[in-house]
Amino acid sequence: MTTPVTIVGAGLGGLTLARVLHRNGVPVTVLEADASPGARTQGGQLDLHEHNGQLALEMAGLTAEYRAVIHRGGGAQRVLDQHGRELAAVPDDGSMTRPEALRGDIRRILLESLPAGTVQWGRKLVTANPLGGGRHELAFSDGSTVVTDLLVGADGTWSKVRPLLSDATPTYAGLSYIDTYLHDVDAHHADTAKAVGDGAMYALVPGQGFLAHREAGDTIHSYAVLSRPVSWFESITFADPDSARQRIAAEFTGWAPELTALITEGSAPVLRSIHQLPDRHRWERTPGVTLLGDAAHVTVPGGEGANLAMLDGAELGQAIAAHPGAVETALAAYEQVMFDRSEAEAAAAHETIDLIFGAGAPHGLVNLFHGN
Repeated sequence: MTTPVTIVGAGLGGLTLARVLHRNGVPVTVLEADASPGARTQGGQLDLHEHNGQLALEMAGLTAEYRAVIHRGGGAQRVLDQHGRELAAVPDDGSMTRPEALRGDIRRILLESLPAGTVQWGRKLVTANPLGGGRHELAFSDGSTVVTDLLVGADGTWSKVRPLLSDATPTYAGLSYIDTYLHDVDAHHADTAKAVGDGAMYALVPGQGFLAHREAGDTIHSYAVLSRPVSWFESITFADPDSARQRIAAEFTGWAPELTALITEGSAPVLRSIHQLPDRHRWERTPGVTLLGDAAHVTVPGGEGANLAMLDGAELGQAIAAHPGAVETALAAYEQVMFDRSEAEAAAAHETIDLIFGAGAPHGLVNLFHGN
């Protein structure tokens, strides 16, 4: 089978690209390793920003659909110390500057905007090989193959498309997030619900802390963040949730119980190790293939990852549509803008992580909230 434009990966960036191409009458196929849209959780709330994530949805013609899924009040933020004392708080001002919405809801509206069959599920890419003339053959774990005239890798941190363009491999960033959920929080976890508040909560000391967010459905989604080497996490048996909870909670001995409950009373902990590419990750223009989102520029979580992936997808889609019959011109124009933007955002993300978890934690974030 030969397809004109093939996107590997049905995350927010890949789907935004597919939507913009579809709006402009460009045939597109999205190949996704997951067996179905609900095969795994899609993460927590995202604050999409006016200048990138929201702009991308506007380019995709989905602003109204996005506004319908916003979590009103979810933009409130508070900073606590390890004893649960409030150090700073910012209310949700109700503006559209960076409202909160569930990643899964944003993905859903993108999927629903595409014709049936655009996304093919259960297509796990194994290899991608150049055939010459900008064409590539993709081989999948089910034994099938696809030949494409234009290949876009939107397949995340461990992209199988990236080696066609770059020898760079993501490296461990020195910290990991341990992902947990609490449900029915008002009835069963009232003290923790009060500590988290209506939106986001940060409880921090240098090198570790909790990030938590109140979500729709009486749920709190949280991350225990620890700056530890890979070997430390490898010694934890995450397949044994009780043992993993005990080991992680021990790192927070002496913290307020309403905070440690995010671990001790939460769902089975899931390890999310943070990896990064070089801030200035670039490649030479290679015919018929490009990358977007984390496949192109994964870095530490500074609050812009999903926003950048969506803007990458929207701008790439517009570039392809604006240059019919001249795909290399489109890819070169897209990459020039994307490279400069992602380099600047990677540097900013490192500054954000240092502000939140660096030697001055939590006072850097407190000062930011106070406008100092």
